[in-house]
Amino acid sequence: MCIDVRKQCQCGRAKVQFFLKDNVMLPEVLSRLFCPKCPGDEPFDEEAMLADNGWVIEYDIPLAKMLAATKMIDDPENINPGYLFDKGLACWQELYPGEQEDIKEERAGMVALSKEDQKKYLETIQRWNIHRVQKLKQAGWRKVQTI
Repeated sequence: MCIDVRKQCQCGRAKVQFFLKDNVMLPEVLSRLFCPKCPGDEPFDEEAMLADNGWVIEYDIPLAKMLAATKMIDDPENINPGYLFDKGLACWQELYPGEQEDIKEERAGMVALSKEDQKKYLETIQRWNIHRVQKLKQAGWRKVQTI
């Protein structure tokens, strides 16, 4: 069972859901979140922060290292923002923040098609998903780079 982890950005405009794979990390590992509209006066700390298309996640690295050692998932020295995100230990729930809302209308149209022609629906949704992932890769979203 996964914990529902939501974090509000520093300016308060966005609330994002996070995924903590196998609940290895605690929600407190996610220190702060900055959306693209948050004031940019915070210095970027590459030891604790990860940037993804204008969004910045700040992690509590000492806590993450302690949890990694306690749960014996890896050498604590390997723990850094990129590792936490790329291994799914503390990353976006979606492929990017706001994805589900962005694709709601498109998906609804395809679901309607499923009731009319199942084969055409499967072909359409497969093409749509491939095209969508390609667009997200080109846009530089980190989570889709490994798909």
